[in-house]
Amino acid sequence: QVQLVQSGGGLVQPGGSLRVSCTASRQFVGSMGWFRQAPGKEREFVAHISATGRNTIYSDSVKGRFTASRDNAKNTGYLQMNSLEPEDTALYYCAQDPRGPPNSPNYRIWGQGTQVTVSS
Repeated sequence: QVQLVQSGGGLVQPGGSLRVSCTASRQFVGSMGWFRQAPGKEREFVAHISATGRNTIYSDSVKGRFTASRDNAKNTGYLQMNSLEPEDTALYYCAQDPRGPPNSPNYRIWGQGTQVTVSS
């Protein structure tokens, strides 16, 4: 079974940028979803990118600020986050093998999660 290993994230001031990477343990096929979960809140959809990378969808809260991309030759997906706000603080997850709508957290394979903290 493929495993997803995340890296990146960290602490940034409001208005700053961060990138989270998600690398698969074997050939990178299928679409990828990105979700986040803040303390005391449910896991929330952030973005989805198709298998080819040609199609993306975003939640309204991140549209225009976040960009999902992928490099299939490197088996890696990326979530570039710009103009970060304190409300973006959360644990961010990548996921593959959706079992329902792409914006629903019903994926079979999940990364380990990466902390993103936006604070001055």
